[in-house]
Amino acid sequence: MFRRSLLVLACTLVSAPADETRTRIALAGDSTVTDKAGWGAAFAKLLSPGVECLNFAQGGRSSKSFRDEGHWKKVLDAKPAFILIQFGHNDMPGKGPDRETDPATTYQENLIRYIAEARAIGARPVLVTSLARRVFSGDKIRGELKPWADAAAKVAAQREVPLVDLFARSVELHNRLGPSASAAFNPASKPGRTDGSHLNEHGAAVIANIIADEMRKLGTDYARLLN
Repeated sequence: MFRRSLLVLACTLVSAPADETRTRIALAGDSTVTDKAGWGAAFAKLLSPGVECLNFAQGGRSSKSFRDEGHWKKVLDAKPAFILIQFGHNDMPGKGPDRETDPATTYQENLIRYIAEARAIGARPVLVTSLARRVFSGDKIRGELKPWADAAAKVAAQREVPLVDLFARSVELHNRLGPSASAAFNPASKPGRTDGSHLNEHGAAVIANIIADEMRKLGTDYARLLN
């Protein structure tokens, strides 16, 4: 009788409703994804009460250095259900051999490896294309990150991974706003300098809402993560 009671108790614990456990979303990326200089904290505020956001993004990292320095391992060790992956800013030329990648080869290889390893732990990866820099040529965004955004979109299609095309959405947004209104997204910087890469609180809120909007379009499993 005692053994039977233990068995019933064990089955009850195992079959506890799934909504008693918080769903984890991990963020992997560069400074534009962090809580202080990017959209991470603003995005976390848009999640449903049962969803937890773990932000592993690190300033100055590329798709190469994020792994090489051990940050990706921390993402996998957290065993999240979903992983949003956004790089590009520090993969560009001029960042040094420890960070630079080629959008036609090594950048895609890095993303493919991230996808495979996320899936291996049972997580669902989502690729997010690079946030556009607010650097204008006339009244249009210059868009130097387009090759890396296109590469991410290509990998997403090939590997059948959900894509949030933040690059396209942010280019469209700032082309519509123009240079003057787009400057409202810039964080404070030293006199004589303009930071068109990172986000202040207002900019983070706008960009986070764009990401949430795009995630809702991915289907019910993603829409339910958001308020």
